[in-house]
Amino acid sequence: MALDRWIGLILLGICLVYGYTAWFTMDADLAPFMRRNPIWPSTFPKILSVMGILCALVIVFGLEKDKVEAGDIDYRRLLDYNLGQAVLLLGLMVAYALLLRPAGFLFSTAGFLIAGSVILGERRWIAMIAVAGVATGTIWYLVQEVLGIYMRPLPALMGG
Repeated sequence: MALDRWIGLILLGICLVYGYTAWFTMDADLAPFMRRNPIWPSTFPKILSVMGILCALVIVFGLEKDKVEAGDIDYRRLLDYNLGQAVLLLGLMVAYALLLRPAGFLFSTAGFLIAGSVILGERRWIAMIAVAGVATGTIWYLVQEVLGIYMRPLPALMGG
């Protein structure tokens, strides 16, 4: 079986467990007045689980492909791909999650975007810094000011 079908099978198992939780265990402790509502807290997870199961079945049965192409991933040649970049990006994501509170949103997000673009091969430093700065500032402004959700913009040492 191809690598994409194995991944689809794993996703199918995850979606089945998620669906079981959404359909049978989430609504057991609802208050009596909430049981009469047309939309329960489990409505969106139920929809997500059904959609996830359908998408995973499409992948498992190979309905999304008409034929095998030369660009498909061959699991027997997995070491021929850029696994180093993928592992570095995963490590960068973990570092970003760990540094988000101590370093503040602005520094950690801009650093994540710049380091991620360097890992992926971008070498135009001015463009990287400008895009990271604008994107980070815009996201912070929208979340902080528009949505009203407090995010520490700077490290605690700098008054964040």
